[in-house]
Amino acid sequence: MIFQKQIDTPVGKMRIGATDEGICLFDFQYRKSIDTIMKRVETLSGQQFAEGEHPHFKLLEQQISEYFLGKRKDFDLPLHLVGTPFQKRVWEGLLTIPYGETRSYKQQSIFLGDEKAIRAVAGANGENGIAIIIPCHRVIGANGSLTGYGGGLHRKKWLLDHEWKHSGKSGQGELF
Repeated sequence: MIFQKQIDTPVGKMRIGATDEGICLFDFQYRKSIDTIMKRVETLSGQQFAEGEHPHFKLLEQQISEYFLGKRKDFDLPLHLVGTPFQKRVWEGLLTIPYGETRSYKQQSIFLGDEKAIRAVAGANGENGIAIIIPCHRVIGANGSLTGYGGGLHRKKWLLDHEWKHSGKSGQGELF
């Protein structure tokens, strides 16, 4: 069974999902593709979502609270990545982008070993159902533009500005 519930955050209502293996969902409640992502998680895991509590939720809520306070830069949570092998590779690659930094889709493709896979990487980023923790918001256009974020570009900007503000890096306060 996949336990789920909703929490409020500074960027809106989020839906959490967990199996005994780890967090498999942390996404924006009103994201257009939330139902598609949840269906994929159910199909590939062979489990169904049901409202309820899970021990992983307490740790996630503590760490996400610390993140929003600017006190946490890295998450130490058990994750249950539910996707294709390529999607999992992309998501694991996202975990290597440091807090307060960005990478272009092209740089992400090169990092994953296939410079021509920009669209496929962008598609896998868009299928990420563990927002913020797997930081797909840190991937931007080659020209520095904010492009493609399931939670909305205003949230992507907020998250990037928040991380820059708390990163300890010198320079102009906001990224965008």
